[in-house]
Amino acid sequence: MAGGEIMSQNGNKEYPGKMTFFVFLACLLASSGGLIFGYDIGVSGGVTSMDSFLEKFFPSVYKEEKENTSTNQYCKFDSQLLTAFTSSLYLAALIASFFASTMTRVFGRKWSMFMSGIVVLMGATINGAAGNVFMLILGRILVGAGVGFANQSVPVYLSEMAPARLRGMLNIGFQLMITIGVFIANFINYGTANISGGWGWRISLALVGIPATVITLGSLFLPDTPNSLVERGHKEKAKAILSKIRGTNEIQDEYDDLVKASEESIAIKHPWSNIIKRKYRPQLTMALLIPFFQQVTGINALMLYGPVLFKTIGFGGNASLMSALIIGLVKVLSTFVSIAIVDKLGRRMLLLQGGTQMIICQIIVGTLIWIKFGTHGEATLSKTYARCVVSFICLYMAGFAWSWGPLGWLIPSEIFPLEIRSAGQSINVSLNMLVTSINAQVFLAMFCRMKFGLFYFFSGWVIIMTIFVALFLPETKNVPIEEMILVWKKHWFWGKFIEDENARVSNI
Repeated sequence: MAGGEIMSQNGNKEYPGKMTFFVFLACLLASSGGLIFGYDIGVSGGVTSMDSFLEKFFPSVYKEEKENTSTNQYCKFDSQLLTAFTSSLYLAALIASFFASTMTRVFGRKWSMFMSGIVVLMGATINGAAGNVFMLILGRILVGAGVGFANQSVPVYLSEMAPARLRGMLNIGFQLMITIGVFIANFINYGTANISGGWGWRISLALVGIPATVITLGSLFLPDTPNSLVERGHKEKAKAILSKIRGTNEIQDEYDDLVKASEESIAIKHPWSNIIKRKYRPQLTMALLIPFFQQVTGINALMLYGPVLFKTIGFGGNASLMSALIIGLVKVLSTFVSIAIVDKLGRRMLLLQGGTQMIICQIIVGTLIWIKFGTHGEATLSKTYARCVVSFICLYMAGFAWSWGPLGWLIPSEIFPLEIRSAGQSINVSLNMLVTSINAQVFLAMFCRMKFGLFYFFSGWVIIMTIFVALFLPETKNVPIEEMILVWKKHWFWGKFIEDENARVSNI
């Protein structure tokens, strides 16, 4: 066997290497890109529930909330212009991710992160100074473009820097930062909502500039990944970086595999057309379905409009913000669970368990709202009943936070061969942002029309995706990123596509 290379118990290659302080710091700094995404998810719902914000930009919604002229309590925040404020960010992220794909491939992962920070800083400045709806949405679009660059480059960066057996833990650092960002946004919203003069929302929107500054400056000091350096022809530098991040000089076997993968990548002139080939059908399917499934759990709809949702079903202004803050804290703590066990129990186990927990909790929440509010929402919640609703939403969030939340980013970032990695991650991010933007735009309208049934709707999707995982998602824990093809070859269904492609090539 080649020097330095060993085999794991499941027959996959294992390369020498350990968790070095250098790679830990690099991954921690890169993960700060998740703070931007998480902060923007969390800040939207809190800001759109503030009276001063609604009165200035959305007076019709403010009037409806105060005068309560609607015959249906579920519909008091149903405004397409209001939801456009939230959804515009994700549409911008969708478009930006395609440009980010090219930048990530041609210039490296770190410069995509740098671009992310610069654009978000511009958007944060405009949002903080917004005097009309145009400035408000323009700022959100710029922040969204930055989110697209960060979400495209950071997960790939983390997966390529991490040793195979620690890839899950380090990659989930991105999701951890997202959840911390949500929690910080909820905490800030709770404080700024009570600022006299009604300008606290400006602070909430502008403070996304802080994580943007961190990733802008931090990316200047980050090394690019060995994979990216080899791909761009800097082989000696890549070898030096690989030795540094693995903490050993016995990196020849891993380096040789990187070079081989790079040579195959260079031969691919059009990765976007190459990714649709039959031999990449497993990865393309996951790039499409995993982000779709992650979003149709309803998670971001609940996070984006958490305070609005709680306000709609009878929580007071401060109570709704506090409930969102509690849920954000639960999500942060639960993400640590995933970090601790993802490389031990594996991806499939967490997805199956988390999916089951989410199904049960969504059905219970929908039933609790139905019992109390019926179809018209003409009721108020007692403290005991309110705590019960929040408790089951917290359990739902916990299930998501240690399963589909982090793994929805981890799995797509680790399954693509180098020659289609940028294109595959771009598809993953774009679809994630597309479904998120649709959720953001239609959630309040769906809640108005479907009422408590909306929770049953989302639980139905979680049932479908849990079955999909059981049948079609192979386990990828501890598999070196450049050896991932072996996982698909062994799978009962996806192996057929690779075998058929190999047979076709051999007959030419």
